[in-house]
Amino acid sequence: MKAFVVDKYKKKGALRLANLPEPELQDNDLLVRIQATAVNLLDSKVRDGEFKLILPYRPPFILGHDVAGTVVKIGPGVRRFKVGDEVYARPRDHRIGAFAEFIAIDQSDVALKPNNLSMTEAASIPLVGLTAWQALVEVGKVKPGQKVFIQAGSGGVGTFAIQLAKHLGATVATTTSAGNAELARSLGADVVIDYKTQDFEKVLSGYDLVLNSQDPKTLEKSLGVLKPGGQLISISSPPDPAFAGELGLNLFLKLVLRLLSRGVRKKAKRLGIRYSFLFMRAEGQQLGQITSLIESGAIRPVVDKVFPFEKAGDALAYVETGRAKGKVVITVAD
Repeated sequence: MKAFVVDKYKKKGALRLANLPEPELQDNDLLVRIQATAVNLLDSKVRDGEFKLILPYRPPFILGHDVAGTVVKIGPGVRRFKVGDEVYARPRDHRIGAFAEFIAIDQSDVALKPNNLSMTEAASIPLVGLTAWQALVEVGKVKPGQKVFIQAGSGGVGTFAIQLAKHLGATVATTTSAGNAELARSLGADVVIDYKTQDFEKVLSGYDLVLNSQDPKTLEKSLGVLKPGGQLISISSPPDPAFAGELGLNLFLKLVLRLLSRGVRKKAKRLGIRYSFLFMRAEGQQLGQITSLIESGAIRPVVDKVFPFEKAGDALAYVETGRAKGKVVITVAD
């Protein structure tokens, strides 16, 4: 099979197109013929080695965290899917590899593709959908009437999270550029802040939850818009001790992460705010619930550009510009 491989950790490193053997199946695996995949900033960070302390991939490895395709083979332990099923997934960490023609995925990471989406649209959903779901539903437990601030509302996570928060009954505020303000409103944002001309911390107050996806300076400002008892959930930085415990990291790495997050945790505690770091995980059952929301029309995909498979490097470079509205997708096969 053809696949794009990272030969070594390197800033802005090139992807190499290689011919590799078809993946071998474990008992609970599906072999999926990939028809589309999506590009995330996580892909460039993994390629650059930013997560190698907690995700030590050994080069050469295949990038790619979003899959939409058709099941072509199943392991002996598979009960939930059959050959011919159209599925989508975010493969679990250490088993990524969606920039390829085939991938082996554990059945518990997979859900049936929404029947009202094309493969291209479906590929845009898993990583950002699960990130938003785990932040707003699982950790945040957002309830009707609450106020939620979602940063970067025109990005991949933002476009999904706005719709999900609105579906959960929240009043939603977001930041974006003036050119993307109408997109944010069309997704359900009640308050749209132009990050180039307005300071969100001067506009917003008394919020129940902030979903932070930006830099440390923005993270610190976010504390000021929350009410006592509110939650600050970050998907960008810094990891906290609870996250280190979940990953089972060694004592040295636990200490490093404790020190990295010490400042924000201290300030949050002083203000009576809960801080947590979220690194989303693969979860087919949650993806199935997301499928129901998409099929009901509560959430729609937002796809900016579609690149052919051979232009995967160009797709990654485009995502790194930060200008994408929603998701960038790569078509792998018809």
